[in-house]
Amino acid sequence: MKHDFFIIVENPRMNKRTLLVFGIGLILAFLIFTFVRNNSPQLRQLSGQTMGVIIYNVKYIGLLDDMLQTEVDSVLNAFNQSLSTYIPDSEISDLNNTGKLTFRSPYFYPVLAISKEIFNKTNGAFDPTVGPLINAWGFGPEEQIPDLDSVAVDSLLNMTGFEGLSFNEERATLQENYRLDFSAVAKGYAVDLIGELLEGKGIENYLVEIGGEVRCRGVNKENKSWSLGIEDPTVAIDERELLAIVRLKDFSLATSGNYRNYYEKDGRVYAHIIDPRTGYTTRHNLLSASVFASDCMTADAYATALMVLGPEVSQELVEREDIEAILVFQEEDGSLGSYVSTGIQPFVELNKVK
Repeated sequence: MKHDFFIIVENPRMNKRTLLVFGIGLILAFLIFTFVRNNSPQLRQLSGQTMGVIIYNVKYIGLLDDMLQTEVDSVLNAFNQSLSTYIPDSEISDLNNTGKLTFRSPYFYPVLAISKEIFNKTNGAFDPTVGPLINAWGFGPEEQIPDLDSVAVDSLLNMTGFEGLSFNEERATLQENYRLDFSAVAKGYAVDLIGELLEGKGIENYLVEIGGEVRCRGVNKENKSWSLGIEDPTVAIDERELLAIVRLKDFSLATSGNYRNYYEKDGRVYAHIIDPRTGYTTRHNLLSASVFASDCMTADAYATALMVLGPEVSQELVEREDIEAILVFQEEDGSLGSYVSTGIQPFVELNKVK
């Protein structure tokens, strides 16, 4: 069989011209794709650190904003400079050290106002003047394991309560030996500030999370409600499991529990939730309280209060106030029990509690 072999020699000039046109076409296509991608709404994500080692995450549907990360960090830095007891020259440190403060930032007065409101509604179960007790029990900046007796606790109780704090929209004063501590609402408040930053840019669909506290608005990239996971309070931190999944929009979520921040001394566990009314760390069967509210600072404050109050009184409070909640507690037989308030029952999927 005869085979003919042909070698086709192309015009070198035509080949270079074709390659040039093809290359330009690829570049233009890439530029157009990049332009469309950056200038059309889609899921964007950014993350960073705040309050020392706490991770924040932001997801939103919108256009690319190269300055957003910088703006988020700027807000969080200013927030910490106002309310962190770990920063020696913060506003709250100045107030605690001198007993008086003329507000330098827009962050101080709102947290005082909401704190006093929730202090009254919870009969003192939430109290930001609990600072002396937090420090004395070893959960403040010094982190020293204490050796307290009833006399010392009673003495510290005399340094707490809103009667030792006076404030208006411009300034605040503290009585001698009183100390403010907003750690119970700091993450929730910061979440709200980032949410407000996004809304100020016209972003309607977003989720902001700082250290487990969440604010979500609108819908996710599938045009559905955002899915939020609530951790099992009985599982070790390195073996995290979801106890419940909640699908909501236009809500904020904060969870408080004694399962992460505690220490043991002489065979007894001391949890970081301190009852401002007794001066002692809490001891009851409520393991975690997840609170849903319109803003995250409110949710954060109530979550702390519920952990102080215990499961029965907490249920009464939730049904009385404009909040929703999931409470997880230990039954007498050691199994997990739960309470899910009526308003969110249709949106909650519980995995392993009754």
